[in-house]
Parts: sequence; structure tokens; C-alpha cells
Amino acid sequence: MLSGGNWIVDYKILLSSPDTGRLEEEYVLRAMRSGWVAPAGPDLTAFEEEVAERVGVAHAVGLSSGTAALHLALVSWGVGPGDVVPVSTLTFAATVNAVRYTGATPYFVDCDAETGNMSPALLEQALAELHVASESVPVVIPVDLLGKSADYSTIVPIAERYGVKVLADAAESFGATHEGRQAGAWGDAAVLSFNGNKIMTTSGGGMLLTDDGALAAHVRKLSTQSREPVAHYEHTEVGYNYRLSNILAALGRAQLTRLDDMIGRRRQWRERYRALFADQPGVSILGGHSDDGDNCWLTAILVDPSRSSWSAAQLGEELGAAGIETRPVWKPMHLQPMSRGWPGHLDGSSEQAFAHGLTLPSGSALTDEEFQRVEASVGALVIGSGGA
Repeated sequence: MLSGGNWIVDYKILLSSPDTGRLEEEYVLRAMRSGWVAPAGPDLTAFEEEVAERVGVAHAVGLSSGTAALHLALVSWGVGPGDVVPVSTLTFAATVNAVRYTGATPYFVDCDAETGNMSPALLEQALAELHVASESVPVVIPVDLLGKSADYSTIVPIAERYGVKVLADAAESFGATHEGRQAGAWGDAAVLSFNGNKIMTTSGGGMLLTDDGALAAHVRKLSTQSREPVAHYEHTEVGYNYRLSNILAALGRAQLTRLDDMIGRRRQWRERYRALFADQPGVSILGGHSDDGDNCWLTAILVDPSRSSWSAAQLGEELGAAGIETRPVWKPMHLQPMSRGWPGHLDGSSEQAFAHGLTLPSGSALTDEEFQRVEASVGALVIGSGGA
């Protein structure tokens, strides 16, 4: 129900609840007892080093959110008014908000219909048209949708041909790979999110990843109010209070030791969803036929209304009535009220995903009994509508 402007729904089975326990308690308690309660500290340094090693990049900067990481990368590259930034339209608002913080104009690029990720072909067309129009395009931001890396092996060379940087929004894809290379290692820089619903969490938090030492140093400086290295408070540029805390980094370190197991659990649900919908006409898993390299953060289905006897909306209602949380696939940013009038290169693929897509419970904290309830509720709709 809707109450006082906020959604109040008492779901018993959630899409992706935090997966924490005794190990996380031990790490956080140890950090608190060490006395390093302020943002800086040994756990933050270690967390940055451990994530950088996992991804295979030279530098990592722990920040208060993935949005902060996007913002500071753009600021460090001088992105601002007069610039145009191509960005995936099928994404959460944070990606576009970071562009708007700088005063630049987002330019929406539609998705590949099978994966939901930015279409390289449409990106190339967009960059060609923007080049002809003499627009200033300093960077492009592809988004890894629901844990599947974008096609960076195609996108990066396209961007390079036009002299454009790539800022990879890997907020949802930590632990995923593309052509054997870790999510977060592609492009000139990448960002991760450790929000409470992500593949692993620091409660709230994010990280910038890059091989560019100068970029990492500048982002780190900006994230601590741009203080100059002198005894008194000296500031030569505008800064931000975006640093990740040492205590939250300790939580992240514990989660990082469990990351592969948590991905494995989510992959198990993906496989069971594939089996559950295998014989359903017009139903497919968003992301394609293969889960190779996918961290399976969230599983979403696409339901073709011309072939299926039930719709994504009907399934969402059935599961909601059973206390099971679902959510439509992201509403494309070019359809959002705040985005009216902004340009883009669109072919309708993202609108189809929004109209006919449904995201299903996929968390690593989900129990076998809970998943069986999801299966039973799906079965009730499918059998009742004659879809099996």
C-alpha cells in the first residue's frame, strides 16, 4: 500500500536482503575495539587493497556510495556544463544524477534487447552523430545491468576511436567477468556499489577502481573536502565528504571473503528459475541464454504477451499477494519526468524491458524453503492460466 508518500509493504520474502552474520560481527567489533572509528583507518586501507587485487586494477578508493564514485570521477576529468555524456537509459537514477551534478547533459543510449546492457551499435551511431554536431563528449557511461557486464570488448574500442573515456558503472556487477576480465577492470575507471541490496554490502558504500594513479589520488583528495597536505586547513578546490568509514570497510572485508559463495548461491537461484520457466512460451531470462561471467545479482524475466497466457504484471501481483517481493525492470531514464526533453539514441528496447520485465527474489540470504514458496506461487499462476 501507499502511505504518506512512502511505500509500506510487509514482504516476507525480499528481492535481495543483506547476507550478514557472525563473521561480519567479528570484523566490525574488532574495528571498533581498535579505536579506528573515524573514516580513515587500517581496515579501509586493507579493503581498498583487497578489492583492487580481486579486480586486477592498480588503485581503489573507498567512498560513501557508488554515486559518489561516479560523481568524483566526472569532476576529476573536468566534466561540466556544455559537455554531453552518453549513458545507458536502462539504469537506476543514480547514474544519471551523477552526470547532472556536474552540469553536463545526459544523452540516453538504448539497450541490447537480450541483455538490457548498452547497445554498442547504438552507442557508435550516437557518437558519430554527436561528433558531426561538434558536441563535446568527454566520457561514456555503460551500466552493467543486474550483474551482467556490458560488452566492453566492443564498447571500449568504439569510445577510443572517438577519443572518449569509458566510466564503467559496475555497481551491480562486482564478481562478474567479461571475456575473462573482472567487472570493474574495464574502461578508464569503474565504480562499485556496496549498498545493502548488492551482491555484497558495507551497509552503504562504494568504490572507484582505476589503473590511473593520478585519478585515484585526486578522487581521494576530493572525497575528504579537498584538504591540502598542510598543517592548517587549506583548500584550493571544492571538495566533498564522500569517504567510506573504517568500520564499514571492516564489514566489507568480511563480506569479500564470502563473495564467491554468495555469487554461487545466487547462481543456484538463477539455474532454478531457468528450469522453472523453461517450458513457458514467451518467457526468457533477461541477460541471455548463458550465465557465463554473470554474478547473477538479480534474476529478471521477460514475458512476451503475444506468446504467454500470463503477463509479468500478473505474476508480480500473484507473488505480492503471497508476501513475495518483485519489481519491474528499471523504468528507462528517458521516460522519467526529470528527463523530459533530454536527447538520446533510442530504439524502444528498454521500453519493452520495462513493460514486460519482472525482477524476482535472488538474494544469497534466501533459504531453500523460501525459494520453494516462490516456485509454488509461480506454479499457481502458470497452472491456473493454462501455461503448463
